[in-house]
Amino acid sequence: MGRVEAENPDDTVGGLGEHGGMARLHDVVFDCAHPAAVARFWAAALDDYAVAPYDEAELARLRSLGFSGPEDDPTVLVEPAGGGPRLFFQLVPEAKRVKNRVHLDLLAADPEAEIRRLTALGARVRARYEDHVLLTDPEGNEFCLGTAD
Repeated sequence: MGRVEAENPDDTVGGLGEHGGMARLHDVVFDCAHPAAVARFWAAALDDYAVAPYDEAELARLRSLGFSGPEDDPTVLVEPAGGGPRLFFQLVPEAKRVKNRVHLDLLAADPEAEIRRLTALGARVRARYEDHVLLTDPEGNEFCLGTAD
């Protein structure tokens, strides 16, 4: 059966694209003890990602909730410069206890150079495999690094 194209992109259901009401990835959410620190790690680790800027209204909102500023923010957003999913880091009271059920897979043209860069940012190498390396971020969240084709 062939793919059916919408005659007019505006004819899609709910403005969600060619698949109508089908879900699309918006955020990848990390539970963590120190959202600002983990957000900075991932913003530095990923190409074209940055911690979302704080305007005066957001700083005032944080102060009204009893937080002194961005470093104490319980919910920190990391956004891509172009399209793609956002990374959202949220404060949770419990510590990480077991292996992640979901993790990010990253690719790099020079994995060894990238491992050196990521470990300088606070990552740790946990295991090396034939086609990838398992690392953890500063709070122990697993991610893999492979070679870009």
